Amino acid sequence: MTDRLTIDLFAPENALALAGQQEINLRTLSRKTGANLVLRGQELMLSGTASQVERCKNLVGLLGPLWKVGKQVADVDIATAMHALDTGRQGELQDLREDIITRTRRGDEIRAKTFRQRQYVKAVRTHDLTFCIGPAGTGKTYLAAMLAVQALLDKQYERLILTRPAVEAGERLGFLPGDLQQKVSPFLRPLYDALYELIDAEKIPDLMERGIVEVAPIAYMRGRTLNNAFVILDEAQNTSSAQMKMVLTRLGFNSRMVVTGDVTQTDLPNHQMSGLKVAERILKNVEGIAFCHLTSADVVRHSLVQKIVTAYEKHEKNSPS
Repeated sequence: MTDRLTIDLFAPENALALAGQQEINLRTLSRKTGANLVLRGQELMLSGTASQVERCKNLVGLLGPLWKVGKQVADVDIATAMHALDTGRQGELQDLREDIITRTRRGDEIRAKTFRQRQYVKAVRTHDLTFCIGPAGTGKTYLAAMLAVQALLDKQYERLILTRPAVEAGERLGFLPGDLQQKVSPFLRPLYDALYELIDAEKIPDLMERGIVEVAPIAYMRGRTLNNAFVILDEAQNTSSAQMKMVLTRLGFNSRMVVTGDVTQTDLPNHQMSGLKVAERILKNVEGIAFCHLTSADVVRHSLVQKIVTAYEKHEKNSPS
């Protein structure tokens, strides 16, 4: 017996927000629930077994806070809503959506998109040292940078320091043209992108000249004590164990550090162990240090990125070591 249900989406813009481009979200909802979905104007018609229709109706309802205000529903929103539905975390889903990290200069709200991302954000807020390990596209660097810039704007810290190993962890910057800033800039583009979201582009050079925002390769951290600073070490999988220890021991008073990396994309020589892997093994039980792990389910880029990451994870798991 086929059950049928019609959901009124109230307005054409709401229908478009839920359906997505070329109704890609409707196909995703159908695939995830088994129900058949047909959009007619602002009416969404569901059909299938009673359980399929009920599940799809509940999922559309959980996505309501997005499409009801005309906000485009993304793949990751559907996945998170499904996870909440399957695990009874509907209330936590509402908390996730209400926890706004900051707003961009355009007024866009920045928030965690998945439960694991929210755990990461909460860890950064409550720990002086947080490690976040996960594949490309999971928001590791972006969320850390957003938290850091907002903390700087709120005057919680006097400086924001962004660093990462450059050029295959060997930092052979001398072969590149230009001064230090020009040499390092291409490797720190993701961090700059986050800065530009919250700070006027014309103000950033002044902040850097005054040392309030510092962008430097990891070698320039040696011998320093970083007080009153929010420090982000990006691409940490490309540090040696010695480099990682050096950076971690720079942490000073009233400072916070976030270390991000993807251990599946290490550019170190085959014989060299990643400093990020070593740090996790040594520090995972140290009180006051948080380790967060994101997975392909937390990818917030193009839906193909999630499929690519999952395919590689499957291949690497099945390949002989």
